[in-house]
Amino acid sequence: MSVHPINSVTMSKKRVQSRSQGRRQVRQIKPKLAPSTSGGGTPTRKQRERYVASGGMLQGYDPELVLKIGYAAAGAVLVSILIMVELIIGPVGPSKGLSLIRIVAAIAWVIPIVLVLSFLAPGVRLAWTDRKAEARVVQGQLVGASPVSFQMGLGMIMINTRGGQEQFLCPPNRLSQVPGNQVNIAMTVTPGLKFVKSLSVMGQRTVARPDPPDLPVINQLRLLPLVTPLALTLAVILGDDVVAFVPIGNQFVHVSLPIAVAAGLAASVYFVSMRIQKRLMAEVQGLIPG
Repeated sequence: MSVHPINSVTMSKKRVQSRSQGRRQVRQIKPKLAPSTSGGGTPTRKQRERYVASGGMLQGYDPELVLKIGYAAAGAVLVSILIMVELIIGPVGPSKGLSLIRIVAAIAWVIPIVLVLSFLAPGVRLAWTDRKAEARVVQGQLVGASPVSFQMGLGMIMINTRGGQEQFLCPPNRLSQVPGNQVNIAMTVTPGLKFVKSLSVMGQRTVARPDPPDLPVINQLRLLPLVTPLALTLAVILGDDVVAFVPIGNQFVHVSLPIAVAAGLAASVYFVSMRIQKRLMAEVQGLIPG
């Protein structure tokens, strides 16, 4: 019995197609911007609340590391409170005795306390609950992976689960075992900060996953959310306290000038940060094909 040439060619094409489908490469996912650093319009209130509820700038990190950061932040808050007390009633102050200028000098130290409570407290709270909570198991097909994200020291991985696509921040050392073909992934993730405790690949690793180049603009965007609050705090404290300690005869000017200088420096830092952010985001958009 002879095989028709057309049928043999068709069967060989089907075999090649089935092999190529089994080795489909995963795509490199683009780093997902947090609402606080998004360049595509103002984030909505729900987006900000969702971002804070998931740990904010501490999302994806090891809960033990986050707790250490929380202890250091609590120490910084305590130091700020002690300095405030010293400036109000202590021997070192812009004037003798309790006066309005002393209170004005102490107000600047509220800024680091507010920033710590706003940026770090939600993540520390989730890290505290993650210590005793049982990690959940997430399984699904690999969609994309990248060792680059806008979180310092973390990469990204996206998998297709029964509930839809889910994206996680992941330590790069665990992403190193992820191949470039579509395989099934199993991860254990903490419920609060969504820290990837373990990652295993189920399936044949046939394609090596290429790593994207380390672009300087990405590193700058990672540092911007950290540098901006620090620069803002330093500008307010220096602008307020330095002027408060300058001897000025007019009491109204002596009280009003530190507040005005601190507000002006804070506004300058904010607007400079926003301009740098827009420039970096425009550069990132220019790197995206199409």
